[in-house]
Amino acid sequence: MSTKKIGISSIAIMMSLFGITGHAQEGKVDVGKNEYLNSCAVCHGEEGKGNGPLAGIIETRVPDLTTLAQENDNVFPMARVYEVIEGTADVQAHGSREMPVWGQRYGIEAAADYYDFEYDSESVIRARILAVAEYIYRLQAEE
Repeated sequence: MSTKKIGISSIAIMMSLFGITGHAQEGKVDVGKNEYLNSCAVCHGEEGKGNGPLAGIIETRVPDLTTLAQENDNVFPMARVYEVIEGTADVQAHGSREMPVWGQRYGIEAAADYYDFEYDSESVIRARILAVAEYIYRLQAEE
């Protein structure tokens, strides 16, 4: 792949991740929060407490994401959170995997969004998952 194609692909990916569509943005864009609200809040709630609109119809209890560090000796389990979001972690609480496999969905979305030029699908998926995981880190409750 040529350097030019890589550069153009990288710029387009970043523009889509940050919501830049050719016009100036007011203020800063919180990519992690946007991803979380679009992908996770429906079950986990806007504040991450496990009380989203769909939480009541899911058979298993939706986890409170604000206590992950507390439940892990005050260390945020970043690798575990990443794997759960990506879909590679075995999640007993989800039983039959009620939680969507976001890594797979992000890959499908990238293929649709970037079908007309070369891009690195894995980079797009990682960036989106890391943005969500970092936002969940920011939701951690203070002791």
